[in-house]
Amino acid sequence: MKKNRYIAAIVGTGRIGFTLGFDKKREQPASHTMALLGNKRINLIAAADSNEENLTRWQKFVKKHHSKKEFTLTFPSSKELYENVTCLDIITVAVNEDNHLQECIKAIEYKPKLVILEKPVALNSEEAEKIRDKAQECGVPVMVNHERRFAKDYLSVVKMIGQIGDIQSVVGELDSGLRIYGEEFEKDGTYSLLHDGTHLVDIIQFLLGGSLAKEDKTNDRSEENKQNPEKTESASSKRSPCQILKNPLVTGVFKDEKGIVRNFSAHYQSVVTSFGTIPEVTIKMSGRSKFFEFRIEILGTLGKICIGNGFAELFLRKESKLYTGFYSLTRQKLKLPKKTGYFSGMIQNAVDFLDGQSELVSPLEDAISDLKVLEEIKAAF
Repeated sequence: MKKNRYIAAIVGTGRIGFTLGFDKKREQPASHTMALLGNKRINLIAAADSNEENLTRWQKFVKKHHSKKEFTLTFPSSKELYENVTCLDIITVAVNEDNHLQECIKAIEYKPKLVILEKPVALNSEEAEKIRDKAQECGVPVMVNHERRFAKDYLSVVKMIGQIGDIQSVVGELDSGLRIYGEEFEKDGTYSLLHDGTHLVDIIQFLLGGSLAKEDKTNDRSEENKQNPEKTESASSKRSPCQILKNPLVTGVFKDEKGIVRNFSAHYQSVVTSFGTIPEVTIKMSGRSKFFEFRIEILGTLGKICIGNGFAELFLRKESKLYTGFYSLTRQKLKLPKKTGYFSGMIQNAVDFLDGQSELVSPLEDAISDLKVLEEIKAAF
């Protein structure tokens, strides 16, 4: 049976919405536009952006991708888009963080079958919860583009964890030259704790089983729910987020001469995960490095896993070549995919969800819990 195509539009044709698709160093697709165009089950027909230059470039490119019979419409605002196009199944919101609340609520009120929202959800959890409330009111599911959840290299880590024994500790580190936090930047979200930190917190919570634990709860149905599947589905869509990182001890806070936070470490003790209770999880960020690094190290009793941007390593205990009666860690050969499929995987999950074949891998509730983790860290500054 031939499956129908889903009609899509995008709000925001800037970097993540469009132009990162031309970055020759990045794995492609690297933007929402390119990922939508690359999926045969989606027909991207329209875009809205207040930047006329961006919009013109977007339309010219998409027209080349489309056949002559397909529409390629552009509008200077989302309001005009929604007033003139009435057939949308998917709306992608890829605007700056300070416009997420306004634009996502507009998209939800249109009542498409799915809204795809660029991370982070909003400037703070209060705004994010307003988006959630509107989504529940209108019955519109929202997925958030936490891209590492869809990357094959990160997904392979879950399978590797079984080889390293009991987890002793987890360290997530993000180093860059962007300020970590300053109160004056709350209004537009231009600080690393929100912009990049949301990725670090999200993938740690995801890998350690936040979503898996949540699924277990939904499978525990009451007799009433078993007799009323519709009620079960509704409850599932409103389930509480699984925030596994709570009550941090924040140390090593360094502020520059302007009072802007440039370094910190957040420590979590006895973190309950789907792999058991982990004695310690640490999140470290630097905002005064002359390089960009994103990495996670998971230390087990039998080995360790290191993964980050562009690499993944597995070390297992082997009899030491240096000391009699000792064991050392030895790097293992890994066969990693040439392409992680991080962006295309996200779009495919959207299609599978609309087909009724899969749940959303990156639901709104999980993304809200990420913001709450970041806010607990921020409160210690």
